[in-house]
Amino acid sequence: MNAEDLILFVTLVKAGSFVKASEQADMSTPALSKRISKLEARLGAQLLHRTTRRLSLTEAGEALYAHARHIEGQVTDAIAAVSEHNTDMSGLIKMSVPTISGELLLAEAVASFCQKYPNIKVDMRLENDFVDLIEQGIDIAIRTGVLDDSSLIARPLIQSRWVVCCSPDYLKTHGEPQKIEDLKAHNCLAYTYQAKGSFDWRFTKNGVEEHVRISGCLMTNNAQALRKAALDNFGIVYVPRCCVYEDLVAGNLVTILNDYQARQLEVYAIYPYTKYLPQKLQRLIEHIKQAYEAKRDYF
Repeated sequence: MNAEDLILFVTLVKAGSFVKASEQADMSTPALSKRISKLEARLGAQLLHRTTRRLSLTEAGEALYAHARHIEGQVTDAIAAVSEHNTDMSGLIKMSVPTISGELLLAEAVASFCQKYPNIKVDMRLENDFVDLIEQGIDIAIRTGVLDDSSLIARPLIQSRWVVCCSPDYLKTHGEPQKIEDLKAHNCLAYTYQAKGSFDWRFTKNGVEEHVRISGCLMTNNAQALRKAALDNFGIVYVPRCCVYEDLVAGNLVTILNDYQARQLEVYAIYPYTKYLPQKLQRLIEHIKQAYEAKRDYF
């Protein structure tokens, strides 16, 4: 027995006939009749007197109806409560975002979102660890790369292009690599915040993937540390374009190996699987997507 069967029974009593009740329940009359018969069988009691003209309740049917009619209202109230919660633009949202995007645009974007919806508060953690969203109670995370966890939903935000770059002074001193094998003779600084590819730098040329094993004096999970090292002429870095975009525009860093296509990774908004994503999260994701679009040149 379940609440749906009891609600069908209440619908039938209120309608007064199987034909009218089946129309209201959006099911065939034989299907409804079968459901009511199964309900009677499970209860071990006859609920209705069926005649060709009308229905009437038995004593057991009267007793069941007296209680079951309240279930319909309770279910309606429960659905309304969930719907109200789903559209509620208030409360706390917990976020986990990478440091690059957090510092580049998300701090400002999230602050403007909170200004737009003053009853919402956001706890935004800037971190480069792939945290367990469910275990740590995170509502939404911004991540780059491939999603392996099937219990999570990923919504694409923008594609992140990477670049190989260094300072003009570094090239004057050490010469410019012409092919990826030339990188073996250079001080290549490794970015370790990635699942793979920290020391095997991968490229595509003429549709063929190529890679080279690099080495250097510095490895770090912080792209800003690599950026500063490159600006100080210490070596070559392979990083997301967005973290060095302004340096490239200003000429303080220059791209190399331009005949090769560097890696491109998708940036996602990730959240735990749910059939009904709260509207405040939907709007936050859309707000963030617009913030990325506004800085598309950086990516």
